[in-house]
Amino acid sequence: MQQEPDFFHNLNEEIRDGKRWLERTVVLAYAAAAGLSVVAFTLLADTAFGLFERIYQWNGGWLVLLWMPALTAAAVWVTRKWAPGAGGSGIPQVIATLEPSVDASLRKRFVSLWLSFSKIVLSSTGFLAGLSIGREGPSVQVAAGVMHSARRWLGPNSAISTHALLVAGGAAGIAAAFNAPLAGVVFAIEELSRRLESRSSGLIIAAIVLAGLMGVSVFGNLSYFGRIRVQELSWNDLLPCLAVALTCGVLGGLFAKLMTISLTSSTERLNKLKTRFPIRFAATLALLIAIIGLVTGGATFGAGSEAVKHMLQGEADVPEFYVTLKFIATWLSAWVGVPGGIFAPSLSIGAGVGNNVASIVGTTDIAPALIAMGMAAFLAAVTQAPLTAFIIVMEMVDGHSLVLSLMASAMIASMISRMIARPLYESLALHLLNVAKASMVLPDPPAQDQAEPDSQTDDSDFMPEDAAEVQPPQQRELEFDAPPDAEARDSGNTPRA
Repeated sequence: MQQEPDFFHNLNEEIRDGKRWLERTVVLAYAAAAGLSVVAFTLLADTAFGLFERIYQWNGGWLVLLWMPALTAAAVWVTRKWAPGAGGSGIPQVIATLEPSVDASLRKRFVSLWLSFSKIVLSSTGFLAGLSIGREGPSVQVAAGVMHSARRWLGPNSAISTHALLVAGGAAGIAAAFNAPLAGVVFAIEELSRRLESRSSGLIIAAIVLAGLMGVSVFGNLSYFGRIRVQELSWNDLLPCLAVALTCGVLGGLFAKLMTISLTSSTERLNKLKTRFPIRFAATLALLIAIIGLVTGGATFGAGSEAVKHMLQGEADVPEFYVTLKFIATWLSAWVGVPGGIFAPSLSIGAGVGNNVASIVGTTDIAPALIAMGMAAFLAAVTQAPLTAFIIVMEMVDGHSLVLSLMASAMIASMISRMIARPLYESLALHLLNVAKASMVLPDPPAQDQAEPDSQTDDSDFMPEDAAEVQPPQQRELEFDAPPDAEARDSGNTPRA
């Protein structure tokens, strides 16, 4: 029979266990450092994009046709050469490290202090180039790398596992980036871990909240997009609300499918060109993004947060085809290979859908509600994480009165997206693992007498899209739970390529 807990005995044990308190102090200190890292990243990214806006506004903005391709090509070259693990969003890398089959040698390809630093610098470079990227996804990898480094101070028998540190770090990145601690906790459960270890769940949540408080201490306890005020929705508003949710579900599913094909397909002709000429490919796509930005009067440059604020305030100054062009610009920016996320651009696309529906039905009273629902719905459709999506939007607009509406739109959009595309981040994480494991067992390739500088591939700049050219057939179907022989190969007994 289970005994009742003895309060004084348990209190005495807690006080006397100095090692446990030391470990807790270490974890919380690193959580604060992770939050401050994201804050520094936010300030640097905002400064970089502010400089880009000055360049765009100078002399009619035509300089961006040279600025964007040149800076994007340089960022891709540096990423491939010095920090290949920093490419892309950052969330798939963290998900990949949480798989049981990943050992320490493989994990350091996805999270480390060096990759966190590189992610901050290179993602900020993407903002300086004016690409349609966000900083929230990269913040997940930045904070996870910082939290993971706390492992060196914990004993081998510590109750705080590497898995717990990575989950806490990734969720802390969301909490600090969105200034939304609750969203960080839900993100940890829904997207990263699927569960929290009972031994350390309280400490993990405390670390996430502490990291979020770092953002609050710097930026203030303010909602990301301010507080919206809407009238109470009625049954007469059902059709516009359904139109927003269904449209975002279809568009978000198509976006996720397009992203998965672009970033993982090995046989697609354009990806072969990207593998062979990565620098030229990046410059070409950046030129297309620059042209789209000029056509829209600069509306598609950057994350799109300012456009969302204007929509919520009823002062939308975006072009009619903003949703379509922002969709294309965000997809191309992700395909380029510069470190950057899709959270914030997804919110702006969803906001555009809601704004368009409000314009079609000719209503202004519920326009802010439709815009907020569009944000939650499109983000839920892309990530297929509806709880995280609607809580993020609820905290960003202080929309507690819209909880049920946001939840319903996110659930509907996510359900539709699942009928169209596989989960985006899980698919990209599996692809990263397949590529990384394949690169560890490949024989040395024969020397090439005549190879173009930007088409050379070695272990230092091995990018995920390169897997198609070098991955042997038997390695293309690796699963997350690697068999024992695969774990033996990953343990370091097999020479690297």
